[in-house]
Amino acid sequence: MESFIASLQTLDPALVYLSLFAVALIENLFPPSPSDMAIVFGGALVGLGHVSFAGVLLSSTAGSTVGFLAMYMIGKWFGRHILEQRKLRFIPLDAVRKVEEWFRKYGYWVVVGNRFLTGTRAVVSFFVGMSELNPAKTVALSALSALVWNTLLVSAGYGLGNNWERIGFYISAYSQVVTGIVIVAVIALAIRAFMKPKRNAK
Repeated sequence: MESFIASLQTLDPALVYLSLFAVALIENLFPPSPSDMAIVFGGALVGLGHVSFAGVLLSSTAGSTVGFLAMYMIGKWFGRHILEQRKLRFIPLDAVRKVEEWFRKYGYWVVVGNRFLTGTRAVVSFFVGMSELNPAKTVALSALSALVWNTLLVSAGYGLGNNWERIGFYISAYSQVVTGIVIVAVIALAIRAFMKPKRNAK
């Protein structure tokens, strides 16, 4: 990834935008991917006059949105089959149904906060697809979420300039905290799903 980021500086601006679009899209399909750092570096290139702020922001946001939509559709078309056929045996079906119920109730809020949930973005879009939330509304909210998050990243890169790598520590720490919270929440839901049948049996 470091060589990829370094190579961006040598590319024609149009190829920089295409590369940022691609890495933002791929992150949603094959996590974890350090796309945030690539976008921060894009902001640093803005400061050097190599590319435009709008170009970096729009290309990365478009990639994030298309990637979210792709995983949303995978969840919608294949998610239930994948889970019910026990492809992911470590996830209990009762917990899955609980998560689906939760997503149907709070799903749009989760979509709005999706880009801020680093490390879990693909999982979020997958379960949002399984919950079959309105596609148009979901895409619009995911684009808004990506726009706000990427604006922060591009602005950080632009402000830090040649010291753009300093933001990496904070992004990594933030990602670890958020991922940890989500994992704890999922484990809690799984335990609750296991315990509920036992209580009903009593």
